[in-house]
Amino acid sequence: MYRDPYIVGLTGGIGCGKSTVAAAFRKLAIDVVDADQASRAVVNPGMPALNIIADRFGSHMICSDGSLNRCAMRSIIFSELKEKNWLENLLHPLIAEWIQEKLVSAKSKYVMLESPLLLETNQHRLVNTLLLIDVPEKLQVARAAARDQTSQKSIEAIINNQITREERLAKADYIFDNSGLEEDIPQNILWLHRIFLNLAAEALVTD
Repeated sequence: MYRDPYIVGLTGGIGCGKSTVAAAFRKLAIDVVDADQASRAVVNPGMPALNIIADRFGSHMICSDGSLNRCAMRSIIFSELKEKNWLENLLHPLIAEWIQEKLVSAKSKYVMLESPLLLETNQHRLVNTLLLIDVPEKLQVARAAARDQTSQKSIEAIINNQITREERLAKADYIFDNSGLEEDIPQNILWLHRIFLNLAAEALVTD
């Protein structure tokens, strides 16, 4: 387990505002490792995983510029469970390795791992404590649909493909209600920042 420095897991469903909250922590000089960035990095043009994906699903999975055809990939993983599992078995170890390298190189007093699939994968085993960004599901769907310029039905399909809100709430150590105004987020997360600083300091003493 990579728990030096102290690691705070940040997660939440689509449309909950994880990235906005993570940006507020960055402004407090906290290093944030983005698991979404990891998932993109391991399938960047020229990476070995791309060729493995193309061998399984066909050359159309690679765009003319050498990048992954994400639309084609999404249509597969949201409709075929077997192929979704295959892809996860391929990519999750690569993503975990990338994340671990970033975590151990962090310089802030604690480091944050931002991941939409923290609880759906083994990534939750990397963290010392877990912060859930939470909003009511109706607001979650509305925000995500507006942000991504897509239908509510598509957003609901993504939500149904993840663990439930109730499961997230049960597993969280800290819950941040993000149903308020975006401009209020920086001030509202200060109390969490102080808590995590204290937890990180206590961990140093007990190590």
